[in-house]
Amino acid sequence: MRSATITRTTAETDITVTVNLDGTGARDIRTGVGFFDHMLDQLARHSLIDITLTARGDLHIDDHHTVEDCGIALGQALARALGDKRGIRRYADCALAMDDAQIQCALDLSGRPYLVWTLAFPTAKIGSFDTELVREFFQALSTHAGITLHLDQRHGLNSHHIAEAAFKAVARALRTAVEVDPRQAGAIPSTKGAL
Repeated sequence: MRSATITRTTAETDITVTVNLDGTGARDIRTGVGFFDHMLDQLARHSLIDITLTARGDLHIDDHHTVEDCGIALGQALARALGDKRGIRRYADCALAMDDAQIQCALDLSGRPYLVWTLAFPTAKIGSFDTELVREFFQALSTHAGITLHLDQRHGLNSHHIAEAAFKAVARALRTAVEVDPRQAGAIPSTKGAL
């Protein structure tokens, strides 16, 4: 089973996340941040990675710690579930259109975290959600999952559409990258012999 559970408890948050890379996109997401729950729901649904995530955070302050720490815990769970990454496709990309927005995602499950980000939100908020937290989430996810992640905005006028297209593009790319490649026959997808 390519699955893992991570529990992360700090003075600011208490998070438990379980992932199954070979799932169907089943999800049970409860962070207390409505828009963020909607985005994580999209991430699970379109990646076909089963995600169960519960978070209790210091939302009386703001959403920052909860969103960032969910990215950390989810990244750690993905890394653990991938193990030595034997037989995976490793690389993937997706250009995803959602109404006015088009987001390009390219990623490498390299073990070398790096985030390239060109998204620009026209508003500071989506409802009560701070749009700057979208980048915070993906920075934490890429760092703790060991993903080289490029997210580039080609078009976009609506902040909700830009954010949702980003989550869906990452999901579709992850779906391909974590898949077992039948032509790899269990090999590590690197000339180094390790990732």
